[in-house]
Amino acid sequence: MAKTEILGTGLDGLVGSRLVELLSLQFDFVNLSRKSGTDITNSEVVMERFKSCSSHIILHLAAKTDVDGCEDDKSLGEDGEAWRVNVEGTQNIVTAAQKTGKKIIFISTDFVFDGTKNFFLENDNPNPVNWYGETKLQAEEAILKADLPSIIIRIASPYMSQDSSKKDFVHRIISLLQRGEKISAVTDHTFTPTYIDDIAQALPLFIGKDLNGIYHLAGSQILSPFDAAILIAQQFGLNKNLISETTRVEFFTKRDRAFRPRNLALKSDKIAELGIKMRSFEEGLREFKIL
Repeated sequence: MAKTEILGTGLDGLVGSRLVELLSLQFDFVNLSRKSGTDITNSEVVMERFKSCSSHIILHLAAKTDVDGCEDDKSLGEDGEAWRVNVEGTQNIVTAAQKTGKKIIFISTDFVFDGTKNFFLENDNPNPVNWYGETKLQAEEAILKADLPSIIIRIASPYMSQDSSKKDFVHRIISLLQRGEKISAVTDHTFTPTYIDDIAQALPLFIGKDLNGIYHLAGSQILSPFDAAILIAQQFGLNKNLISETTRVEFFTKRDRAFRPRNLALKSDKIAELGIKMRSFEEGLREFKIL
């Protein structure tokens, strides 16, 4: 049986590269990247590539995801890289998808929320408090306003069990502790880190079924960065005494970094109703020992 062709952006990144690795037996991925000559901020190039590909699915991951780097771009507004890639690039994807009859599967973020609730559902109103979140919300809205089939997948702090050149936050913490370096970790912020393999588990469902709308694909465990760092140290037999507590004000605000909301926990009950179980952070860490 011939594999389903998937047009994709951002397939060289942390999440995209792992999805390709896990799903390459099921799908034939066509990577729209700068390496392959595709700049998503160039509408003509995007349209040309869409017209040349028979795939009915575009998996859109390409984005500027550096939260602090995006905040540095804020003063540039629509001329900044964050806006051009995250918003204009997505609008180019939307326009090309409309004209070529493709369904968009878009990877978004927990940062579209303001952190004023204990946790967030798909139908909660977004209200980003930093520029990264604002650009991703603008991208979401461009997709939702368009007359085309689409899925928006919100994830949070993605990580994977394999080590690679694309370091996720788990591997960065492991590396620091292995070198005996001290770490300050925030206690007054909560999140629900996403084990990337769980996205791969859900993706065939979104591709194969007539589903539309917003879905949260986040870990089932709500914890603080400090909690996460301690669990990492315990799981890998590293010195947890190197980890000290700090606050968002001390760690982010006083260092001129982008503001982080207090609570960014995503609830993933909607995807659970479709039979997809999202791992807890502790379950995800245990996969590191298995693989």
